[in-house]
Amino acid sequence: MIIVVNGKETDIPSGMSLLEFLDARGMSPDTLVVERNQEIVPGSAFGETRLVEGDRLEILRVVGGG
Repeated sequence: MIIVVNGKETDIPSGMSLLEFLDARGMSPDTLVVERNQEIVPGSAFGETRLVEGDRLEILRVVGGG
């Protein structure tokens, strides 16, 4: 199944959750903001959000500093 992640087509297994996708790529969900199809996904919903063909994700890493 093809989704678009930060502008790049990515092939993933069908039925994968957003949390599974992030884990498979070694991304800590605690440090991310994820937009799916132009809507922010709350971190508490990553595990129950199932990705589907054609989804468009924008993933941003939150960085502290000053």
